[in-house]
Amino acid sequence: MSLYAESSGVLAWLLGDAGGESVRKALAGADLVLASHLTLIECSRILIRAAAAGRLTEAQVARREARLRQVESSWTLLEMDSEIIERARRPFPVEPIRTLDAIHLAAALVARSAVPGIALLSLDDRVRHCGRQLGFELLPA
Repeated sequence: MSLYAESSGVLAWLLGDAGGESVRKALAGADLVLASHLTLIECSRILIRAAAAGRLTEAQVARREARLRQVESSWTLLEMDSEIIERARRPFPVEPIRTLDAIHLAAALVARSAVPGIALLSLDDRVRHCGRQLGFELLPA
């Protein structure tokens, strides 16, 4: 199984939030994980914000960032190229969709053009709803 990892799922796994264990299992069971650099940026920014707000210590952030860097080393990362940008600028089947979600969905579509049958890993209801309309298998199920 191949999957595109959107940031909401990866964050749930990193932070131990609801759904995080299902995300961990999906990531562990995937033959191929694709993600955009946006996924990594969002994860790092959330960790930084959690430390700034006092929800995580610097040590906790460092451990989670190290875990993210360890798993991302085995992922295929998609650059924010013109194909992703142009697709994100066009309408999606479910609107309105937020800007960063549009970029994730566009990246998932580009990933699917290279890897037919790729699943979309997300815990975000808006992304999942739009992904379903785009014909993606959704993870976690």
